[in-house]
Amino acid sequence: MSQGRNELEMALASGIAAFESKQFSRAVGLLSPLAEAGDPEARYRMAIMAQNGLGMLPNPLMAYSYMKSAAESGMGLAQHGLAFMYMQGECTDRNPEKAVEWFKRAGEQGLIGSLTTLAMMYEEGQGVEKDPEEAARLYRLAGFDER
Repeated sequence: MSQGRNELEMALASGIAAFESKQFSRAVGLLSPLAEAGDPEARYRMAIMAQNGLGMLPNPLMAYSYMKSAAESGMGLAQHGLAFMYMQGECTDRNPEKAVEWFKRAGEQGLIGSLTTLAMMYEEGQGVEKDPEEAARLYRLAGFDER
């Protein structure tokens, strides 16, 4: 059993390395079977490649499906990515309320980009009731001084 686990970990590490060095076709080959098997790290990177047509043709349905699955597994970066999809209407219908929900989850994990985007959404009343106090609190939480 541990031999198989080692092989999976090596394939994941190799796939992530290929992704980070922009060898997207190689990354797709290495990460696709792992994503299909349910690995959140693989699903997150496959979602990005499917969304942007890196190493494959753009595939919005795959991108959304894999990003949502990785987000639901608790991966902060995927939660941020899914929130952004909902905010922009990329790979799924635009849904500011769902974007707020997922930015909150990612923000709870300390993702500064999620906190600042959430603050901006409260500032502008996007997907939530306009709330300058909450916006200011989130900006402070993200490490920004009063705006």
